[in-house]
Amino acid sequence: MRSLLYTCSAVAVMALAFWAYTENYKTQDSIREVRNLHRDIGVQRQRLSVLRAEWAYLNRPDRLRDLAELNFDRLGLLPLAPESFGRIDQVEYPQPDLGPILNPVEVSSDGATNP
Repeated sequence: MRSLLYTCSAVAVMALAFWAYTENYKTQDSIREVRNLHRDIGVQRQRLSVLRAEWAYLNRPDRLRDLAELNFDRLGLLPLAPESFGRIDQVEYPQPDLGPILNPVEVSSDGATNP
């Protein structure tokens, strides 16, 4: 009986050791993957900052003005001027569709309210 207990305890210890061994390697793989992801995020952020700098360089007003003048015949672009913009009161907004009136309400002209 005692030897059965010792055998079961030894098997349990070996099973737990095997489980701890596999969990250790899974944890190390996860840490390595997270480290690689952080490195990739840093590289992509650096690439994004370079792209933003290039975008700002390409969208300089003087460069765009020169491109508009160069391609005027083909595109017909005019330089921006204050007269190019309208006033806010010139903008026509669409009126909301109220739909049909289903429950009409009577309105009295004397201003008194009926209970």
